[in-house]
Amino acid sequence: MPRPPAEPIDLLLLPTWLVPVEPAGVVLHDHGIGIRDGRIVVIAPRAEAMRHPAREVRELPDMLITPGLVNAHGHAAMTLFRGLADDLPLMSWLQDHIWPAEAKWVDERFVRDGAELAIAEQLKSGITCFSDMYFYPDVVSELVHNSGIRCQITIPVLDFPIPGARDADEALRKGVALYDDIKHHPRLSVSFGPHAPYTVGDDKLENIRVLVAEMDVGIHMHVHETAQEVREAVERSGERPLARLARLQLLGPRFQAVHMTQVNEEDLALLVEHNCSVIHCPESNLKLASGFCPVERLWEAGVNVAIGTDGAASNNDLDLLGETRTAALLAKAVAGSATALDAHRALRMATLNGARALGLDEQIGSLAFGKSADLIAFDLSGLAQQPIYDPVSQLIYATGRDAVRHLWVGGKQLLENGQLLRMDEDQIIATARDWGRRISGR
Repeated sequence: MPRPPAEPIDLLLLPTWLVPVEPAGVVLHDHGIGIRDGRIVVIAPRAEAMRHPAREVRELPDMLITPGLVNAHGHAAMTLFRGLADDLPLMSWLQDHIWPAEAKWVDERFVRDGAELAIAEQLKSGITCFSDMYFYPDVVSELVHNSGIRCQITIPVLDFPIPGARDADEALRKGVALYDDIKHHPRLSVSFGPHAPYTVGDDKLENIRVLVAEMDVGIHMHVHETAQEVREAVERSGERPLARLARLQLLGPRFQAVHMTQVNEEDLALLVEHNCSVIHCPESNLKLASGFCPVERLWEAGVNVAIGTDGAASNNDLDLLGETRTAALLAKAVAGSATALDAHRALRMATLNGARALGLDEQIGSLAFGKSADLIAFDLSGLAQQPIYDPVSQLIYATGRDAVRHLWVGGKQLLENGQLLRMDEDQIIATARDWGRRISGR
C-alpha cells in the first residue's frame, strides 16, 4: 500500500462497492477511493481511507464506482442523422442515404452541433472517453477541450473528397497539423482513420503507414464489416481485406479493427500475430444485419476486444452500458455457451480493453494508484437491481444508463446527480430539434 500523500487529498469517495477491473473479478465492499491532482492516490478499506485528510468527503451509499466507460468507436456528429434512414442494409443505408445527406448538410456547424449533442449524451451515459471518426476533427477537438471529456480524434481518410478535405493528401496534412497542435493535451489524442479497405487505395495506406510509424499513433479502420465486403475483395483481388492490410504492413498493436464480423482461421492468426485490437459494435451490426463478431473466440485466442456504439445513425443511441449488455448476451448465443463473456469480462471490455485499444491503458481503464481519476458512480438502489448478489452482474444485466449519477474525468466532476455541469442540455436539445426540422424539410 502506498504511503498516504503528504498533502490533503482533494476528494474522498465512499461508495458501497468499488470495482477496479484490474485485478479481474474483484469487487471491493466498503472501500474508499481518494483523488489528488486528478489522479487516484488512495484505494483502501473505508476506515483506513478515512484516516487520510481530505478537502471533501462524499458518502455514496448504494452506489457502485467503476472506471469510466470507453466508447472505442463512433461518429459523434451523426447524432443529427439519428433515425434518418432506418431499417436498411449497410450499403444501401450508406450509399443511398447517408453519403447523400452528408454531402448536402455536413459543414463545420453541423459537426459542432452534432458532436456537442453526442458528448452530452455520452457523459450522461457514463462514457468518459470516446473515439470519434468523422469530418472536421479540429472542431471536435475544441468541443472535447471545453467539455472536459476524453477523446481519441480519428482523422478520416478516403480516396474521394470529404467535408473539410478535398482529397486524402489534404486530410493527412490537416491530421498531422492537428496532432502537432494537441499532442501535449491531457485528454486528446490522434489516430488516423482510413475509412475501410474498399474506400482507400494502397498508395494512401502506404502514406498512413509511414506517418503512424513516425508519429507513434494508431490506425482506426472499418474492417470485415460484412460478408459482402470480404467476398467482393476476394473476387476482385483474390485477397481478404485483413490479409491485404497485413501485406501492406498496417497491422500491429496500435491497429484498431472495427466490426470484424467475418473472421476465419487465417484472419484470427493475423490478429493474434500482430497483437491488433478488435472493436465490437454489436447493436449497429445487428441493426444493419452486418453479421456477428465472434467475441469469445477472439478473447480465448488472446485478442484484445473493446466495444463501441458506432454512430447514432445506425445504432441509434450512444449507450455503452446497453451496448455491453447486448455484447454479453450476443456472445453467449454466437459461442453457444452460457459462460461466454461473463459480466466481469463484459465490464472489462467496456473499460480497460477500450483503453488498451486506444493506447490509453496506462492512463485510464482501471482504478489503480497513479491512474487518471476517470470514474462513474452508478446508483444500484432501484427496484430493478434488488437483491444484489454481485453488483457487476446487476450492472451489466439489470441496470440502464439512467442509473449513472456522478461522473469524473481527470478528477473533475462533469455530471452530478445526473445533471451536466459544463453543458447546457436544454440548448443542445433545442439546437438538435432545429437541425431535425431543417433536414426533414418540415
